[in-house]
Amino acid sequence: MTPTADPSDDPGRHETPEERADRRWTDLLQELRVAQTGVQILFGFLLAVVFQPRFAQLPDTDRNIYVVTVMLGSATAAALIGPVSYHRLLTGRRLKPQTVAWASRMTVLGLVLLFCTMCSTLLLILRVALHNPLALWLVGGMAVWFLACWFVFPAWALARSSPPDGEERAGPE
Repeated sequence: MTPTADPSDDPGRHETPEERADRRWTDLLQELRVAQTGVQILFGFLLAVVFQPRFAQLPDTDRNIYVVTVMLGSATAAALIGPVSYHRLLTGRRLKPQTVAWASRMTVLGLVLLFCTMCSTLLLILRVALHNPLALWLVGGMAVWFLACWFVFPAWALARSSPPDGEERAGPE
C-alpha cells in the first residue's frame, strides 16, 4: 500500500510472519482469559460438591456422572491452561508461529472438552433436581445450543465468507 492510498482499499494486513504470530497470540490470550475463568469457576464448584452432605445420598449413576464430570473438568483445565505453558517453555526460541498454531489447536480441544464438561455438569444437576427423564431432554437441547453457538455458527460464517478474487482463504486466525 502506498502512503497516499486509501486504507479502505487495502485488501488485507501487511504483516511479517512474526507480527502475525504476535497478533494471533494476543488474540488467543484474550480468548483464553474468558474460557479459563469459566472453567476455573465450574471446576471449583465441582470440587466442592463431593464435600456436601447430600453427596453421600446420591445413587451410583449420579456418582459416576460426577466422577466423569470432574475428570472432564480436569482435562478441560489442562487443555485451556496448556497454551500458556507451551508459550512459556518455548519463549525466546524463535518458534512463535508454531507455538501459536499448537496453542490454537489446544484451545479448540479445550473448547470441545468444555462442551463435554458443561453437558455432563448439566446432566448431573438436572438429574438431581428433576429425578425424571426430562433431564436428558433438557441437556440434549442445551447441547445442541452449545454446538450451534460454539461451532456451527462460526463454521456457517466461514462457509458464507468468500475470499477476495485471486486469494485463497487463510487458515484459522
